[in-house]
Amino acid sequence: MLAYHLPREPSTPRITLWRRLRQIGAVQLCAGVAMLPDTPRAREHLEWLAAGVLEAAGEASVWVASPVSAAVHRQLAERMALTIAAEYEEVHRMALRAAGEPEVPRRRALVRLRRELARIGQRDYFPPQERERAVAAVEGLAHAETGSLTTEDGR
Repeated sequence: MLAYHLPREPSTPRITLWRRLRQIGAVQLCAGVAMLPDTPRAREHLEWLAAGVLEAAGEASVWVASPVSAAVHRQLAERMALTIAAEYEEVHRMALRAAGEPEVPRRRALVRLRRELARIGQRDYFPPQERERAVAAVEGLAHAETGSLTTEDGR
């Protein structure tokens, strides 16, 4: 967990912190408290963010915490998965749209969507079902792309 307090002015450090917390997939438990699953990478992210808060004349500390019950753990995991699920759904929709595009735009979309899947995957701590749909749609697009590169004799 990251516990922090930033001065109201200037607002740039608060906005930067908020954006970065979203980028790494943190859940905002309440004002000034955000959490991630306990992994070395998550700790490193939170320690960097805490250092940034301190540099901005704020207060910050990183804590290792555990939910007191399985129900609380499940609620937090579901909350994190719901956010990611919406992003996977958008990738799925974009892949389906790209499938109907001509070859060059389809190829560009494939590269962009693979990059987006990798970006989402970096903060997907509790993979939702939507992940598999998005991956399948992008791979279907890749298959369509490979098929379009065959020669007239099928090679």
